[in-house]
Amino acid sequence: MPGDPKLRARLGIVLIGIALAVLPFVVGANFGNSWVRIIDFALLYVMLALGLNIVVGFAGLLDLGYIAFYAVGAYLYALLSSPHLATAFPAVFASAPAWSVWLVLPLGALVAGLFGVLLGTPTLKLRGDYLAIVTLGFGEIIRIFLNNLNAPLNLTNGPQGINNIQSAQIAGQSLGRSFELFGLQIPSVTAHYYFFLALTLLVIFICVRLQDSRLGRAWVAIREDELAARACGINTRNVKLLAFGLGATFGGVAGGLFAGFQGFVSPESFGLLESIMVLCMVVLGGMGHIAGVILGALLLALLPEVLRWGAAPVQQWLFGKVLVDPESLRLLLFGVALVLVMRWRPAGLWPSALRKRELAAHAEVA
Repeated sequence: MPGDPKLRARLGIVLIGIALAVLPFVVGANFGNSWVRIIDFALLYVMLALGLNIVVGFAGLLDLGYIAFYAVGAYLYALLSSPHLATAFPAVFASAPAWSVWLVLPLGALVAGLFGVLLGTPTLKLRGDYLAIVTLGFGEIIRIFLNNLNAPLNLTNGPQGINNIQSAQIAGQSLGRSFELFGLQIPSVTAHYYFFLALTLLVIFICVRLQDSRLGRAWVAIREDELAARACGINTRNVKLLAFGLGATFGGVAGGLFAGFQGFVSPESFGLLESIMVLCMVVLGGMGHIAGVILGALLLALLPEVLRWGAAPVQQWLFGKVLVDPESLRLLLFGVALVLVMRWRPAGLWPSALRKRELAAHAEVA
């Protein structure tokens, strides 16, 4: 029946699926493959934001060093999919490892998850600003470590980074080169889009299942009142460590995908600004709400590029010349947009029903 809610929901899913399937071809034909590449990066940010949402949105633990797990996954993929180890340690590696992406990504997720537990263990009794400072320090330690570990053993190649990283290969086909499929030419950025989209949907599915699970409810209980959660029998220590570990796992996967997509990694890609950006995606979209976090990630990944793209033509049309550098104007407009949104939508653009009730209750008390 046309009025059946389940039928409408299924129809909406089908339409969204069709739109996602044709999106890279439509965007590539009208705006060029550079915009498809931007969409690819937006999908990576969606994975990162969903991982951080487990820590910040579900468990209520402020993490300012989340990008460190992204770096761990990226560098692990780079070391196992490039000639760097064979060049730096010829006595140990006779040739480049060239591991399969299906081995490197799970390994990167596991190692990043272990780093997440390593970060969470000494911070179990910290909350708020103190936790933020410790996680900030952890993120900077990882970045500095990567920047300086080129002596006495050249493991990361220091500030020069690692290049010649092998792209992911699926069914013997490298995603780093264009190929023909059923008579249709598939550019590299489009192939990466479908690969990233499949993994993003998997991450979304896992997050939805976690949110509705006993563990997800335990995270929410800790976020609302840790003392009450402990009194109810929740093992807050283990639950917090699981939040750090599972959130870091998604960061490790996204980092491996980033390394294979870029073909190059360096410490500059994993600075504090990246952590702040991912945190803004979670807060702006709506902490603890999966759909809101996805919206926030897509907006903050695409909006700066849209502003950069449109800044020069708009100035040319209004003033007959470019008065302000598009890059500087892009950051200014981006900051103004963030301030306006948080002024008028403090719960985020798409908050969860629970979050809206909490803010309404606080407003009534005030």
